[in-house]
Amino acid sequence: MKHVVALAMLLGLTGCAVQPTAPLAQRAWVGTSLPIVAAQQRGAAYARANCAGCHAVGTTGDSPLAAAPHFRDLGLRYPVENLAEAFAEGINTGHAEMPEFVLSTEENTDLVAYLKSIQPSGTE
Repeated sequence: MKHVVALAMLLGLTGCAVQPTAPLAQRAWVGTSLPIVAAQQRGAAYARANCAGCHAVGTTGDSPLAAAPHFRDLGLRYPVENLAEAFAEGINTGHAEMPEFVLSTEENTDLVAYLKSIQPSGTE
């Protein structure tokens, strides 16, 4: 009888511990880095889709276009956070190979988060 009562209590406690949670997109991630990681992943996807044709967008490798800087080294040239303004206004360089890009606010935030995540320590 003691075992039945103990088992019932254990099952009851287990049932109380399992609660439905909100979908991932609706959760408040207070005190965690999950939104940052998600932004970095979206930024990486944006870079692969729109920039990898010319730039090395990862942590290794050469740029397909030799003159295009590696994204992992941008922090050596300028504070990566400062690129947000250029992305919002439109990147426009003096050479024809670089198309003009104007990023949405979310794309901008995501790409900067990604770029910051791949810079060598102390350069972001």
